[in-house]
Amino acid sequence: MTHRRHLLSVLLAALLPLAATAQTAPAPDLSPEQPGRPRAQKIEEAVRLAKDFKFQKEGVLVVGTTTGRLPFAAYASDTKTPVGNAPDIAQLVADSLGRKLELVSTAWADWPLGLQSGKFDVVVSNVTVTEERKEKFDFSTYRNDQLGIYVKSNSKLGAIKEPKDIAGLKLIVTASTNQEQILLRWNKQNLAAGLKPIEIQYYDDDVVQRLAIQSGRADAYVGPNAIAAYEARDGKTRLAGLVSGGWPLNAEIAVTSRKGSGIAEAVTLALNTQIKNGNYGKALSRWNLASEAIEVARTNPPGLPKN
Repeated sequence: MTHRRHLLSVLLAALLPLAATAQTAPAPDLSPEQPGRPRAQKIEEAVRLAKDFKFQKEGVLVVGTTTGRLPFAAYASDTKTPVGNAPDIAQLVADSLGRKLELVSTAWADWPLGLQSGKFDVVVSNVTVTEERKEKFDFSTYRNDQLGIYVKSNSKLGAIKEPKDIAGLKLIVTASTNQEQILLRWNKQNLAAGLKPIEIQYYDDDVVQRLAIQSGRADAYVGPNAIAAYEARDGKTRLAGLVSGGWPLNAEIAVTSRKGSGIAEAVTLALNTQIKNGNYGKALSRWNLASEAIEVARTNPPGLPKN
């Protein structure tokens, strides 16, 4: 038996006593019709602000999105309609501009060229604002880019807010990621202060990773909050702390458009209107992303600096 299979069997055995009390995550709405998706009224001021923008199609807002994983976006039960938080945000923007929404699935690596070549009007695909990207694109922010620290639901660990709070913990993180680098910097700071070192664990398999938390083999998982928050719907894990994806700087996710194309201010106005009327909050809550909500959408705010 391989080491990985042995580990999995050990973790599964440790979790058997929990089976009777395990909760089932509420099933997401994967219907192509999306009856629960928030909709908005046309905003005349947003339409006016976008009057010089050259849309790809008459009466349509063409939006590029990466369709791969919830809560961002995945295919509906018809295997062709994108659903998720990104499509929900795109719908609110399209409604605000008085246009029909057309979603176009694209690979993450392809969205910049697709946007620049005019394949889409805008992109809604979990794009973080950076100073380098601002040289080619405009941004209208709609979510905080955050890392979540998740523990077992009945863990005795309290809030994790700063480096000293992770001293001595066993933490799961994905290798070669921004969150790994943040943990390493926090650990270095703790060691300099005479605190206990952390133990970092790496798993290639999401199932094994979650079992490690449930069995007590690891204390916490650190990763993109949006994904971890969506998985926490089953009640087996809970949020213990949030860290900016650009720590120590703030980072924001934004609707992305071509530089100087003339639609960014209209999108920002649309988003702020939806924030005020509550539709924005509904669009985040239905995918368990309320913890990443922003209070005000901004056009081209300071982005993460160039390396």
